[in-house]
Amino acid sequence: MSVTVGMKGRAEAIVGNQNTAIAAGSGTLPVFATPWMCALMEKAAWTAVAPGLAPGESTVGTKLNITHSSATPIGLKVWAESEVTLVDGKRMEFRVAAFDEKGLIGEGTHERFLVTDERFLSKAERKREG
Repeated sequence: MSVTVGMKGRAEAIVGNQNTAIAAGSGTLPVFATPWMCALMEKAAWTAVAPGLAPGESTVGTKLNITHSSATPIGLKVWAESEVTLVDGKRMEFRVAAFDEKGLIGEGTHERFLVTDERFLSKAERKREG
């Protein structure tokens, strides 16, 4: 793994019926859903560090501490930005923020861990065993 403090990522989407609070089941209004904002923040984070990973390595999200402070209606572009703020062995911390065309809509911190794909999936599959 070659992940360093300062690595940055970005992910974007257009708010449509598929990523509203109604579609996510997180509310009853046709606005960008908090779960989708979380997913966008995670995508910005994992894509930030992906170039520093070896084949067969991935990162998994383990913690989000965020606020969602402004609603975004259907039709606007939204994006999330991330920056690595700490690398401690396999643990990485990120500052994350989300925006729409009018400004900041959410922010906080995110934690991810480096995993070996095969080992991680094998451990998950063991849950199927009696």
